[in-house]
Amino acid sequence: MSGNESGIVDVVRERYGAIARGEKSGCGCSAPTEVAKAIGYSEEELAIAQQANLGLGCGNPLAMAAIQPGMTVLDLGSGAGFDAFLAWQRVGPTGRVIGVDMTDEMLEQARKNAVELGATNIEFRKGQIETLPVEEASVDLVISNCVINLSVDKPAVFREIRRVLKPGGQFAVTDLVLLKNLPPELEKDVNAYVGCVAGASLLNDYIRFALDAGLTELSVPEIVPTSKLLVAYGLEEKTEQSCCGTADHWMYEAAAAVASVKLRGKRAG
Repeated sequence: MSGNESGIVDVVRERYGAIARGEKSGCGCSAPTEVAKAIGYSEEELAIAQQANLGLGCGNPLAMAAIQPGMTVLDLGSGAGFDAFLAWQRVGPTGRVIGVDMTDEMLEQARKNAVELGATNIEFRKGQIETLPVEEASVDLVISNCVINLSVDKPAVFREIRRVLKPGGQFAVTDLVLLKNLPPELEKDVNAYVGCVAGASLLNDYIRFALDAGLTELSVPEIVPTSKLLVAYGLEEKTEQSCCGTADHWMYEAAAAVASVKLRGKRAG
């Protein structure tokens, strides 16, 4: 990892650590519950683990994942555990859920939430999604929500997804991608990077990373324009001061280039 890449990782870790500590909000002005509803979560899902919902997603990967009792599910960039707990509720007592996150504060919060929920067959491991602390061919389903775009090595992430999946195992991710190139000044903006924009890949490149990793049967069930996400986040009107404490004008400048995408596929059996 280069010095620049290492610096980006540190900034991302600090930003999300601050969110876990309650010092910063997620990307937007809306309450986490309203964000979650707008991006596809039901009232029933929100009731399962509301304390773990920090409003950081850009879609609902579980909506396209056929989770069955007894499965082992892996959540990449699990944060406070919201999607992991929803998966835990579906796999039942015979299943298992693993969350991986690189931020200590998020891991601490997720583990606390697990105790409060009485979730004994779920664990949260510290690690980076480019080098997962997970055994080869041990997972039935990999999920991730608005995280892979933050990686400095996205091809490695998809190679790791294939490595940890059992033959025939599936993945379902929601993420931010580019429909066209960003203005050069935004590509170098660290605030836009931690805001899930400057690190996003072109959609065709994103799909190619998965194909090159050996993942198969890829499909894109949905592409949502950023303009709809800005409404979900309560940011449809541009102001001089954002809810995060700075004037994040890059959100609006990037709106025409960025979209939320759902991507699913599998490791060949």
